[in-house]
Parts: sequence; structure tokens; C-alpha cells
Amino acid sequence: MTALPAPCDHAPPPERSSGGTAHPRLTLAATILASSLAFIDGSVVNVALPSIGRSYAASAADLQWTINAYLLPLSALLLMGGAAGDHFGRRRMLIGGIAIFALASVGCAVAPGLSVLLAARGLQGIGAAMLMPNSLAILGNAFSGEARGRAIGSWAATGAIASAVGPPLGGWLVQAIGWRSIFLINVPVALVAIGIASRAVEESASGEQPLDWAGATLATFALGALTWALTLWSSHHVADTAVWIGVIAGLGLGAGFLFVEHRRGDRAMMPLSLFGSRAFVGLTLLTFLLYGALGGLLVLLPYLLIVAGDYSPLQAGMALLPFPLVIGAASRLMGKTTQRIGPRWPLTLGPLVTALGFALLIRAEPTGSYWTSVLPAMLVIAVGMAGAVAPLTTAVLSSVDERHTGTASGFNSAIARTGGLIATALAGAVIALSGAALVSAFHVAALVGAALAGASAVAAFLTLDSTRDG
Repeated sequence: MTALPAPCDHAPPPERSSGGTAHPRLTLAATILASSLAFIDGSVVNVALPSIGRSYAASAADLQWTINAYLLPLSALLLMGGAAGDHFGRRRMLIGGIAIFALASVGCAVAPGLSVLLAARGLQGIGAAMLMPNSLAILGNAFSGEARGRAIGSWAATGAIASAVGPPLGGWLVQAIGWRSIFLINVPVALVAIGIASRAVEESASGEQPLDWAGATLATFALGALTWALTLWSSHHVADTAVWIGVIAGLGLGAGFLFVEHRRGDRAMMPLSLFGSRAFVGLTLLTFLLYGALGGLLVLLPYLLIVAGDYSPLQAGMALLPFPLVIGAASRLMGKTTQRIGPRWPLTLGPLVTALGFALLIRAEPTGSYWTSVLPAMLVIAVGMAGAVAPLTTAVLSSVDERHTGTASGFNSAIARTGGLIATALAGAVIALSGAALVSAFHVAALVGAALAGASAVAAFLTLDSTRDG
């Protein structure tokens, strides 16, 4: 899971008429608390993987599923969660999502075995898919004009801070109390969020468009089959019959999803007409490749430092801290730069710098000095990602017509998480190793990440125009 909000988590929803809200500050607080649950949980688990593995004598595939059981429903159901809020009521879906997330967090904390933990992680993903798009949609309905921009900016900034705090906080909790405590901290936050939302958030819904249940079901099972097959292959290093069955089933279900979306036209969860835009296609490819590389790094690096470098969970969490801090500090500047020159060059140069940072990770030695072998690469990657995050949001919104901006931003966010999902499924090829072999495999993975980031830069350069609107 990426340790920062995906790019179009920051994107404003489509314009809605709004007369404001009676409790603007409380509404903002409720949406920030709700989304922070998902942002923190997406980053704290990475530093707890070795401890979870020891508790359950888990294999590499088991550890991969600890992350992917959460990412799978979140990736597949993010668009559906937003559509359900528009249909049934955004406050209702927000509160429901928070409640499911909280109950699932308790399930994770008390799980007697791995199967219960994975089931609870899946429920967390469902809850996150409900609360995240609706927290942003509620802001779009409650505020207008400049107030809306400030509210969404505060929401996004707090998400970045929550993601930055996640790894060191999770590392400290794992070290001081145990890995189960990283899930229990969600409960008081969730209860406060539900209390504020019930009192202060006004209900809003359109209820006009029927939900795309068939599309959501096919997307979920397609991603599930592919993820299962890739996890099986990467952890056992063998492409046996089961792997091929999973791949074929996933591709077949994916084809079925495309057929259903084609038949539904503009009523689809993912209208295929969006792909008539060359820029949107290129940005989708860029997002998948760049966030796939990033997702793999943020799973593998803390695992490497803890298992091969004898870092404590807290030290491994602190090792990741410079990454979101640099992004948070530089993203505002890049947003202003993109307004002046357009997104093409930032989205070309940013991923290229990220690729350089990944290449520098071949110098990473977990038993060596963090300051000379790991930190320089992390800073370069962070600078490169800071050059891409804000421009990517702008470019996605300008690549489609106004009536599709909400769908396009939601799809881009789902693609970012799908990239992380696939990367985590493949990470077992590294996690299954130990000693010198683990370090060598990490270096190979770093070069793969550099190649993916470089390819994302090529996608931006070839598909985006040089104009300011991208």
C-alpha cells in the first residue's frame, strides 16, 4: 500500500449546487478523521509484517495477502463506493464505512489465526472503499467556491500527515505493545468520527443512476483471480497449473467486465468512452506503473531493514518518514508550477527522477549506514514523486470532459491502488528469500522499479500535449 494518498484522492469531485452547511468545521473534521483511518492503516501494516509472520508462522504468500486482502476490495470497489453514496446517501455510506472499518479493525486485533486476520482485512478494505470517496464528495457538497478549495486542501494535507505518521507510529506500537495494537488505535478515531458525522454532516444524494453491480462484481473477481495467481507464482517461483488457471480466469473475468461496461455506456461504473482521450489512457498507464513501483518499494524496504538489517519496527518506520515529508513539503510548489507550464514536463521529469532514486537503491545495504546507503535514494524518490503527484491530479481532471471528472479521478485513484496490489502480489519473490539472497533480490526489484518509473515518464511524454491544460 502506498504510504501517501493516491493522486486523485486529492481531486475535487464534480461541481454540485450547494447552499453550504450549518456545521462546516465539524463536517471537515468528520471527513478528515474518516479518511485518516484508511491513510494510516495503509502504511502502518508494512512495518508489522515480520511480527505478524512470526505470530502465525506465516509464509511469504501469507504476508502478501495481509496487505492484498485490504487492497483488493479497496481497489475494486472504490468507484462503487462513490456511486453508492450518490445513490443511497453520502453520510449514510460514510458512517457505514467507518463502522465496518472499526469492527474489522477489532477483528484484526483479536484474530486467533491468519484466516480470520485476512477476512477482517478484507472487511477493512470494503469499509475504506465506502468511506474514502464519500468523505471527499461530502466536502464537495458542503462547501463551494474558495471555501471548497480550502476544505479539500486541508483534507489532502491531513491525509499526507497521517500517512507520514503511520510507519513510525506503527513501528513504535509493534515494538512497545505488539502488532495487534496497530489495529486497535482505529477504534477511538472511528467512534469520534461517527459521533461527529451523525450530528453535523448533512445528508446528500441524487438517487438517479442505478448501481453497476455486475461491473463491480466482475472487477472484484478479476482482480482477485489475477492477484491470487501472481501471489502463488511469486512465492513459489513456479508457474504451475493453478497459476495458469488463475491468470486465465482473471483475464476472462476482466474481458467480461469490459463487455458489461461497454453495454452500459455512460451508465457504467467505468465508462469506456473515457479511453477515447489519448491523455487519459497515458495517465492511466503512468499511474499504474509509477504507483506499482512505489507500492512494491514501501512493502519491501521495511521488510528488508527489519529481517536483514536487524532494524526494530520503530527504526524501520522512521526510515520511511523522509519520504512523505518531502512530498508534503514540495507538492504545493509543484502544483503552482504545473498551473504555469502544464503537466507534461513535470510528469515526464518527476518519474525520471523517481527512476534515478530506485536505481540508487542498488547501493542499499541493510547492515550498512542508513544515511549513506538508503536515505539518499529515498530523498531522490521523494523529490521525483513530489514532482508527479500534484500534476497528475491536474492532468487527469483536464483529460476528460467536466461531467466525467468525478469518475475519472476515482478511477485513477483505483488504478494507483491496483498498481500497488499487483506489486505486492509479486513481492513474494523477494519476501520468500533470506540473507544475502534477500538483499540481492531487493536490488533486482529496485531496478525493476526504476524501469517501471522510467516507462511511466515515457507514457507521459508521448501522450500529453505541451499546452497548459495537458
